[in-house]
Amino acid sequence: WETNGTLWLCHVTNFIVEESTSLLSFTPSTAQHPPSFLKVKDTIVLPCCFEILSLNCGTLMKETLRYLAGIVGPSGYGSKSTAEQVAHSCSYLVDSQRLTAIITGATSGIGAETARAVAKRGVRVVIPARDIKKAAELKERIRKDNPNAEVILCEIDLSSLASVKRFCNEFLALGLPLNILINNAGIFSQKLEFSEDKFEMTFATNYLGHYLLTEMLIEKMIETAEQTGIQGRIINLSSVIHSWVGRDCFHFNQMLHPINYNGTRAYAQSKLATILHAKEIAKQLKAKNANVTINAVHPGIVKTGIFRAHKGFITGKNLHILGASTSCYVALSPQVEGMSGKYFVDCNESNCSVLANDESEARRLWRQTRALIRRRLYQTPC
Repeated sequence: WETNGTLWLCHVTNFIVEESTSLLSFTPSTAQHPPSFLKVKDTIVLPCCFEILSLNCGTLMKETLRYLAGIVGPSGYGSKSTAEQVAHSCSYLVDSQRLTAIITGATSGIGAETARAVAKRGVRVVIPARDIKKAAELKERIRKDNPNAEVILCEIDLSSLASVKRFCNEFLALGLPLNILINNAGIFSQKLEFSEDKFEMTFATNYLGHYLLTEMLIEKMIETAEQTGIQGRIINLSSVIHSWVGRDCFHFNQMLHPINYNGTRAYAQSKLATILHAKEIAKQLKAKNANVTINAVHPGIVKTGIFRAHKGFITGKNLHILGASTSCYVALSPQVEGMSGKYFVDCNESNCSVLANDESEARRLWRQTRALIRRRLYQTPC
């Protein structure tokens, strides 16, 4: 529990869960005091989601301690590993060939650090951005850190299907290879907003835009992998809060046009969708015997620009250099060669929710999304 700004962790046998205006507060009812407490500077606040939040307290404490202590997992990395450390130690990159990576949402936060770390390792970075001025500023910072870095800027609005299609056509016209696609961009909105396609903004940006981006670029990635012999890798940024979504509140049409909007729920739904997307595309790639993988990652508990407007939502790991490490690991590490359809947390494979592992749900979502985009963008039947 927290006293005077300090979080004290001990073994707690039972919790009383009290719901406040915006948070779930955990109050120990009975506690066995160990010889010493663990004093930490980080503060973790769990937001109140929608209806019921079920937690295994023993698992919660174990994972919280692992996270705060930065204990490394089987990969040799943990929550305290930085993006640059991970990228530097990876031998996946072939020195004689320059890899190309597209990273969305790279103008700030985790995306910017991911771009900086992989560019420093020699990867050509393509940054599609809505704000070209911010993208240019990032390019300047990357070039200052690494004068030989190649950074290409393009314009995109991920909430707009037409804009995503336009970017993909522009990129393909460049004739560049494509080895890595990091679907990093994401938004969190407390108020209900709609995209130009008349879809709820969070779902449109975090999921629909990246679905179309992946669909239009995946053949280029397969082609690049065949020509170079280097495995292509797609990374979907998800979140641990995907597990807060129950089957009863994961309905496609309701996510497109919600009636009773809840910002946290919308964000969690979009992040569940990104995992299901990775699961389904992984199956399709395997069926094609394609040398391309797709995985989902949770970057850890990081304060990013997404949550600026949501006071108290999450405080804790405030360093983007740590939050970007898992994306870099899955994009570059030889340890994940051939792994596809998996979920990673703090640079290690982890477990996602039962619903996120539901193959029929993943297939259903893919079919519904495909039909929607074809009707909206191509004016053709599914």
